[in-house]
Amino acid sequence: MTRKLKKSYRFALRSSLYITLFATTIITALLYFFGIKNLFVPILFFAICFTFCFFILQFRVERFIYRRVKKIYDDVTLLDVSDFQNYPITTDMATLTKEIEKFATNKKLEIETLKVRENYRKEFIGNVSHELKTPLFTVQGYILTLLDGAMEDKAIRKKYLNRAEKGVERLIYIVKDLDMITKLEVGDVHLDTQEFDIIELVQSVFDLLEMKAAKKQITLAFDMNYSKPIVVLADKERIQQVLTNLIVNSIKYGRENGTTEISVENLIRNKVIVRVTDNGEGIETENIPRLFERFYRVDQSGSRQEGGSGLGLSIVKHIIEAHNERIYVESEMDVGSEFSFTLEKVE
Repeated sequence: MTRKLKKSYRFALRSSLYITLFATTIITALLYFFGIKNLFVPILFFAICFTFCFFILQFRVERFIYRRVKKIYDDVTLLDVSDFQNYPITTDMATLTKEIEKFATNKKLEIETLKVRENYRKEFIGNVSHELKTPLFTVQGYILTLLDGAMEDKAIRKKYLNRAEKGVERLIYIVKDLDMITKLEVGDVHLDTQEFDIIELVQSVFDLLEMKAAKKQITLAFDMNYSKPIVVLADKERIQQVLTNLIVNSIKYGRENGTTEISVENLIRNKVIVRVTDNGEGIETENIPRLFERFYRVDQSGSRQEGGSGLGLSIVKHIIEAHNERIYVESEMDVGSEFSFTLEKVE
């Protein structure tokens, strides 16, 4: 495809002027030396010389330099760079240099971004593989054992089938969480916003998790007695999931005989902030920025013993952001952690 040439006359004009001035000076000196004192001759020579030099030099620029510049453009457009495709080719070296520098800077940023994404992709695939292979190998081991003859023993058969069922349940749990977080990330989840009492919802989550907390003798409580309802506008089911994930985490990493406390405070006129505070082991400062990454675990061994998909906090973050709200975390080692998020309040 023929490309339009954006001509630059700067080089030819300047070069022609320098050559003409030099040649005219020589001619004037020679005429003066031979006693010819006619100003018309140098002026005529200046005009003819300048015109001739300009056209010759400009032709050279378009014929030779243009070819090299065009090759640069052609090489760059192979990379599908829209900036270069939309503009005509220029023989102005300053303009070309700026365009190339801009192109190089943009490509460097793109390459760095791609490297980050590639590392994230590799880490994500590795995490998914690790999370799935444990229950898969467990289920496979029980089934192979049964096929090898253990099936004849009714007690072992029932025991191994129950364990295999738990492995399958864990696989389903991980796959469901992966499906949900994928939908949340692409914005494919519809939020059914409604008005509801956040205090009542927290109490219902407390009731659901009471037995789980009792196993570690952890007390689930409000920071005060809320005598009046606090009505918010959000997706009730999703916010229940947020509260459940945060409270389960506080139980999982909490100390025995500890406390998980919920508070709901007015932030501004139409906002409330819900705080989930525990007195557990806390989180190291360097781990806090990565808490909401998929499959990221602060304590690899301890987290896996407690179970879970490793996607809980990531799902929490995406649900809150889907509501156009913010989530915060503060933690101190051996003191405890506090996760908080905002919601729209209904007056």
